[in-house]
Amino acid sequence: MQPQAVNPELPLPAPTISSRRRKAPPIWLQLPVLALLLVAALPLFFVLVRAAQVGPHEAFALLWRPFVFGLLANTLKLMVLVTLGCAVIGLALAWLVERSDLRCRRHWNVLLCLPFAIPSFVSGFTWVSISPLFEGLGGTVLVMILSKYPLIYLPVVAVLRNLDPAMEESARMLGCSRREVFWRVTLPLLRPVLMATSLLVAVHMLVEFGAPSIMRYQTFTTAIYQQFELEFSGSNAAMLSALLLGLCMLLLWGEFRLRGRGYARTGQGVARSAARVRLGRWGILAQALLLVLVVVGCGVPLVMLGFWIVEGSSVSFPVAEIVATLWSSLRYSFGGALLSCLLALPVCLVVVRYYGRMATLADRLPYLLHALPGLVIALSLVFFALGYVPALYQTSILLLVAYALLFMPMAQGPIRVALEKASPQLEEAARTLGHTPLATFLRVTLPIISPAIGAGFVLVFLDCMKELTATLILGPTGLETLATKVWSHTGNLEYAGAAPYAALIVLVSGLPVYLLTTRAYRRA
Repeated sequence: MQPQAVNPELPLPAPTISSRRRKAPPIWLQLPVLALLLVAALPLFFVLVRAAQVGPHEAFALLWRPFVFGLLANTLKLMVLVTLGCAVIGLALAWLVERSDLRCRRHWNVLLCLPFAIPSFVSGFTWVSISPLFEGLGGTVLVMILSKYPLIYLPVVAVLRNLDPAMEESARMLGCSRREVFWRVTLPLLRPVLMATSLLVAVHMLVEFGAPSIMRYQTFTTAIYQQFELEFSGSNAAMLSALLLGLCMLLLWGEFRLRGRGYARTGQGVARSAARVRLGRWGILAQALLLVLVVVGCGVPLVMLGFWIVEGSSVSFPVAEIVATLWSSLRYSFGGALLSCLLALPVCLVVVRYYGRMATLADRLPYLLHALPGLVIALSLVFFALGYVPALYQTSILLLVAYALLFMPMAQGPIRVALEKASPQLEEAARTLGHTPLATFLRVTLPIISPAIGAGFVLVFLDCMKELTATLILGPTGLETLATKVWSHTGNLEYAGAAPYAALIVLVSGLPVYLLTTRAYRRA
């Protein structure tokens, strides 16, 4: 019996999971992933060791105090109020942009994302410079909501844009009012993404340091930093770090439970958008409210920066110092972004192309790193360097490692997506031609995912430009960045001195955010 000829015009079968993923990664992938897992475990090791050194009785005496209860209450109040505010504002804005006949939706979408380009500590500095009345809980909540609501608004907009409108239309045909459709159909479909992004905002509030410090609202992070300055190897900082880490791990556990519940499936539907709700006379009110939000979130910080720059120009700006500080920020941000991408590459390769215990740990690594407070990461690296490698303390290497631990998850996202879309058949073909796994990666895989590596590099670079906590603790002696200059000048009430550095941060961060937002909306 003659074998049946293969029709060359037929497409090749899609690769199965077994053909796409192999069991054991090669040694050149195992070593960097293992090293990264060990370094990522340092904060947990630091907290456990320091807590063990304190002892149970002293630990109880340190934690069971009105001061600690006050810190816990302050931190939880900030977390709850900001999370609720961001959820309500983000959901309402997303519905207006995607489900109503709001005029100039494209322009509003860009404007509503611009506050995300202004770091929270820069926005806090501008509000505090207006009046001391904005210090404390109220001002901090205002600044953090204006800075963080895009974290909920953008994902909810994306989900609303891709929802199949058939379910909402079916509910309308069954006699449901538009209000009932929203509460009984649309909101349940949005609940998974709304809960996930709300947990993300809550984690941000637990680990936030810059804005509460500048606005003089004491939380766990500000208290830990103060204890670290007062008693360098103090037990108070260690025990507060343990409590803060426990809260972050609790939210991380909630995020994993939420991911396990899954998402509502609606099918592919049809390629059309949902019918938009006519606002009528309420459209003018909606436009006015959006304008107020943009002015408060973006206009006020920019106007105050301009005011203090003009006010400071009446004396003189230290141009040489500003240029040197900008160069330091660019140099360290470049190094942090480069190291983050170099570490993210093997992790993503292990997760996407292999399976096993190492792949599982590498898959969960970005979630763990994202939930770790930056302050705890910085302190753990300090005590590790002093205890085991004193020559590393206050060196550029230690600061770049901290940047990589803090922001590597930002690089992993686009790189992992690109790897999942890259056909493994190309890699298999290269292997059949005699190439080693490393040569296959360099000659086949790397050129395919290079745009994603560039996108991850830019994301990490921007975050490093705005990083404050790790730079204050781990920076080499004499290192000044744009973020630390804003923080030091604001602490001394030198608002005119802080303005040019804050303006440079906004300029560097704002342009990419504007370009990415307009490009994404144009594609949609």
